[in-house]
Amino acid sequence: MCLAIPGRIIECRGDEALVDFHGNRLEISKIMTPDAAPGDWVLVHAGFSICTIDKHDALETWGYLQQASASETDEPVSDLAGRSVPKLGGTP
Repeated sequence: MCLAIPGRIIECRGDEALVDFHGNRLEISKIMTPDAAPGDWVLVHAGFSICTIDKHDALETWGYLQQASASETDEPVSDLAGRSVPKLGGTP
C-alpha cells in the first residue's frame, strides 16, 4: 500500500520545492503540480507533489496520521491547529 503525505510548500525553485511536513522539511519535485506556490498544501508521494489540497483536508489527514502513531502509546491526539482529534473507534 502506498501513502501520500500532506505538506506545505515553503519555497519554490523552478520544478523543485521545499516542503514542510509537520516540522520536517524535504526537497521535492513539483513537476506534476507546476502551479503550486509557497503556502500551498500538496500531497507528496515518492518525492513528487501529486496534487494540491486545501488546508482543512491537510490538517485532518495529519490528525489521522498522528492518531495511528499514538494508538500504540495511547497518547492524546491533536491536529496541527491544536484541536483534539477523536481516536478511531472511540471517543476523544
